[in-house]
Amino acid sequence: MKTDKRDALGLANHLYNQLELGMQVADKAQLVRRAVPPTPAAAQLKGLIRHRYELVRESTQRKNKLIAICDEIFPEITLIFKDPNLPTALAMREHFPTPHALAIASFADLQEIRGKTRRLSNAKLLQLQQLAATSIGIKELVRQRSLVLEQSQLIQELQLLRGHIKQLENEIQTIVQQAREGQILCSMGVVLIQAGTIIASIGSILNFPNAGTLKSYFGWAPVRDQTGSSYDRSKLTPGGTRMMRHMMFLVVSRVIQRETEWAKLYDRLVQNNCPYNERTGERTGKKWVMGRVAGQMIETMYALLKTDAEALSKVRPGQDPPPPALYDPEIHRRHREGHYRSSKSSPRPNIIVLQPNPQQ
Repeated sequence: MKTDKRDALGLANHLYNQLELGMQVADKAQLVRRAVPPTPAAAQLKGLIRHRYELVRESTQRKNKLIAICDEIFPEITLIFKDPNLPTALAMREHFPTPHALAIASFADLQEIRGKTRRLSNAKLLQLQQLAATSIGIKELVRQRSLVLEQSQLIQELQLLRGHIKQLENEIQTIVQQAREGQILCSMGVVLIQAGTIIASIGSILNFPNAGTLKSYFGWAPVRDQTGSSYDRSKLTPGGTRMMRHMMFLVVSRVIQRETEWAKLYDRLVQNNCPYNERTGERTGKKWVMGRVAGQMIETMYALLKTDAEALSKVRPGQDPPPPALYDPEIHRRHREGHYRSSKSSPRPNIIVLQPNPQQ
């Protein structure tokens, strides 16, 4: 009895009953809300961020193939270049694709290809030639020729991808700098590319009723496993978007390494909650603290973005909007010290005052 037509009819009735008739549902998982369209900045960034993500993934695939070819042709190059896919290393591999070509090259040609890179000294160039002369790379000419052709094509593809990624990042940074959401996120210590990813993923902050739903969407909401009346353990929710889970990890990793209020919070929680391991000489459980910092950062993002969206909704047509309310480290510091002041106006208490009757 189950068909696509019956499923579509049941879904249509479910939407009509909630959105048009206002019917309440007992299961919150079946709750339906109208979606707010994305902001202009989010609409512009959505396609750019997605395309950048695809290009970065393709670039990583080219890098892995080039590393595999390097291990087969000239594995000793990693003694000079820690990353054989650096621009100088790729230039060397492109002009001298085999160890023999590098060993017989003139020192002037090597200096010309090196350019103005100060990290690669003349002594390193001589050592590179010596390693090429005694390399244990593949000597079979047929296999070497095929690898050289594949390496040449991969280098050209990687350089093209890097150029496209750079062009996309410039466009993304320009949009984020001009957007109100970008100014708010950057005031919290988020870099432009990360802020663009967050804006594109959120769309409109009005689609999230509270900060908890935003944390669940980011994949940083805690879930506790309860047995009886006690909690055994807690972990992050398995839901959320994978891109935002990784992006928030990068955001937290950056802000805790700088002189920020988030770093002070992280250090205090590590000292109080992370036990010291004498064998490793480090404290354990730092990732749990990062989850706590990420949760507070998402709550701050939600409060600032929601306040700005509500302020924009009150602006009349033709009226200039007020400047966005940015993150203030001084207010955050006072908040940590106990001087908390909520940004929301507290409602007036519902108190009925009885006036005396003058006739009595």
